[in-house]
Amino acid sequence: MSEKTAIKTQGLIKSYGQVQALRGLDLEVVRREIFGFLGPNGAGKTTTIRCMLDMIRPQGGTIRVLGLDPQADPVAVRARTGYLPGELQLDPNMTVESALRYFNALRGNNVDWGFVRQLTDRLDLPLKPPIKNLSHGNKQKIGIVQALMHRPQLLLLDEPTLGLDPLMQREVLRLITEAKADGATIFFSSHIMSEVEAVAERVAIIRKGEIVEVAEPAALIDRALRRANVRFKQPVDIGPLANVPGVTVLSQDGGKREDFPRYGTSVSLQSVSLQSVSLQVEGEMDGLIKALAAFPVSDFKTERPSLEEVFLAYYGDDQKEVK
Repeated sequence: MSEKTAIKTQGLIKSYGQVQALRGLDLEVVRREIFGFLGPNGAGKTTTIRCMLDMIRPQGGTIRVLGLDPQADPVAVRARTGYLPGELQLDPNMTVESALRYFNALRGNNVDWGFVRQLTDRLDLPLKPPIKNLSHGNKQKIGIVQALMHRPQLLLLDEPTLGLDPLMQREVLRLITEAKADGATIFFSSHIMSEVEAVAERVAIIRKGEIVEVAEPAALIDRALRRANVRFKQPVDIGPLANVPGVTVLSQDGGKREDFPRYGTSVSLQSVSLQSVSLQVEGEMDGLIKALAAFPVSDFKTERPSLEEVFLAYYGDDQKEVK
């Protein structure tokens, strides 16, 4: 394992009875990288993270975290890691401060309490109330603080902004980028595509326990389908456009943007005499541009898909995943 590698899994297999959660998962994360891990509930995200910490053990494959084997030395791995579970369990009768001091004690009382206060102030997290009186969002903030408070080399964050309002979501993303600037590696799962696109340097998409794609968010978007909206000076026969390789008609003659189908779907042609059309283009735009040269075009706009549309294109209509 290279010194530049923070996480490496090879052929990781994990089953729960007859359900195979991980199917030979291969993954590599480099040090000081913000790495997004995308997939719907049950795709294998949480299982992967728990295997990294030796909270559960796979039936096959190997894992190295910061150069260590978590099965051989789980304490050393966890000492260097800040972990935010997807469902954080806390003693409801403890106050926020007593819970954080408990986490500090588990780490040998080596945490800078001034840094803890900075984190709680930035997240607007009160220290005195008992946890049982807190909202879900404030309980989530406790999990974020305890993961960050000891300035770990690696952050494993399972849905870090779950339950937070938009302002707090942005603040958490700032904390993540600051941790990276201080030398940490961040591996986080999320359903919120905009936050992944905003901070992740690379993204892995997991489907049914297998990695189906790893790339920079911008590269994923650039490789995906594009949308072109064309308006003509007068009604035209768009048959030649529909016949261009890689071009699919999405909407016709005045369809609103919010009514457009998702990338990867099409509509049947109601008429070939149209004044405006929305098209999906797979691959290069050159063929469409050449075909449009024969039309009286008054307006032409193109749109890149969002990361969410790219994600949905990988999953299609199959949202039933293994746990």
